[in-house]
Amino acid sequence: MSIIREEIIGDCRLILGDCLSIMPMLGKVDCVVTDPPYGIGESGAKSASRGKLAAADKYTHKNWDADTADEAVYLAVSIAKNSIVFGGNYYDLPPTSCWLVWDKQNGANDFADCELAWTNLEKAVRRIYWRWNGMIRKGKDVREHPTQKPVGVMEWCIKHLPETAQTILDPFAGSGTTGVACVNLGRKFIGIEKDPDYFEIMCRRIDDAHRQADLFIAKPTAPAPKQEGFDL
Repeated sequence: MSIIREEIIGDCRLILGDCLSIMPMLGKVDCVVTDPPYGIGESGAKSASRGKLAAADKYTHKNWDADTADEAVYLAVSIAKNSIVFGGNYYDLPPTSCWLVWDKQNGANDFADCELAWTNLEKAVRRIYWRWNGMIRKGKDVREHPTQKPVGVMEWCIKHLPETAQTILDPFAGSGTTGVACVNLGRKFIGIEKDPDYFEIMCRRIDDAHRQADLFIAKPTAPAPKQEGFDL
């Protein structure tokens, strides 16, 4: 399965299809920032046992998280100069000095206290505190995917990348949070998602973010008149 559909929104290229088939078409990219399946069953019945604040049927039971996506993750890392992979502790990735740690401050429940992102950045371990506990959470994110990350956390991750890394790929784009963060930070984005429902959500969210970003773009001003007879 190759490209089924493609949308261009601002500097974002959004692709519906299987990332394993599509990534070889892209060649090298500056960076990968992604949140692949961990193989822990969050897409299925496991999430149905979690409280009533975010009912599992809101996201439907698509079973995309039954297994890890080893081949696709390793391919993504191989085509990028820099990579940030959430759930990298579930994959056989090289040793690193820089794990990005998201402390969810979620209190006592059966969710993990933190989530880990593997990187190949030459930095020390870094941590962000960002509460994400049901409806008690920081920010204004509307949760539309069972493993959706806060936009603020993804922006924090992207800010750890070199400023020269302008194009960011997310081969497991889901509801498009990485893309929204890229729009907010002025980076180019390529998002690949194989589920049509989540692809539609991604397109809507990134379009909304792009429209919002346009409101804050400074309007060009006329140049100041040249002053004769003075060297400034």
